[in-house]
Amino acid sequence: MSGDDNFNLDTSDKRRTLWIVLWLNVAIAVGFFVMGYFGDSNALLANGLDNSSDALVYALSLLALSRPRSWKRGAARFSGVMLLIFAGGVIADAVRRFVEGSEPGGILMIAMAAVAGIVNLYCLRLLQKMQNKDVNMRAATTFSFNDFISNGGIIIAGVIVMITGANWPDLVVGVAVAGIALYGGIDILRDAHSDKHDEAGTVHGETRE
Repeated sequence: MSGDDNFNLDTSDKRRTLWIVLWLNVAIAVGFFVMGYFGDSNALLANGLDNSSDALVYALSLLALSRPRSWKRGAARFSGVMLLIFAGGVIADAVRRFVEGSEPGGILMIAMAAVAGIVNLYCLRLLQKMQNKDVNMRAATTFSFNDFISNGGIIIAGVIVMITGANWPDLVVGVAVAGIALYGGIDILRDAHSDKHDEAGTVHGETRE
């Protein structure tokens, strides 16, 4: 098999995987928004926004597959900035709910987070199986890992909400999800910055030869 055939096969596998995780994240985001609205939950709405941004990132990753390395870095940077903006919005909503009050539904939180956790674990395994991940694909993997961790936090918060009847566990998890997104966004931006220097070093090395 020629090098071009290997490249096309690798790109085809990545495209198929990205389409799968894209639509799964769209479905999860819709579920989070619906359950978050009816369950009056900051944590569920936070994850809905998170999965929406993930879906956008996967769409950008699909566009970036056949693009130059610099274009992929640009898509990754956009992904990182999106996460930072998302984190700010979630924190603002948590502050509003803390001031105005809320009554999150623990059962809805647990049920939705459990379903989303299974789906996110499946997405994560698909992405981890991929070979030769570029900066954009590494960003996609970071998103799915963050989502899986967040789902576990929602389940714990839902249990505490059911026991205590308080809203603070929901708010704490919502802010924690924002914190994870903040860390992930910074990590993606750092990776994109490092990738630029790696490419520059490779080009200079080839020039010297």
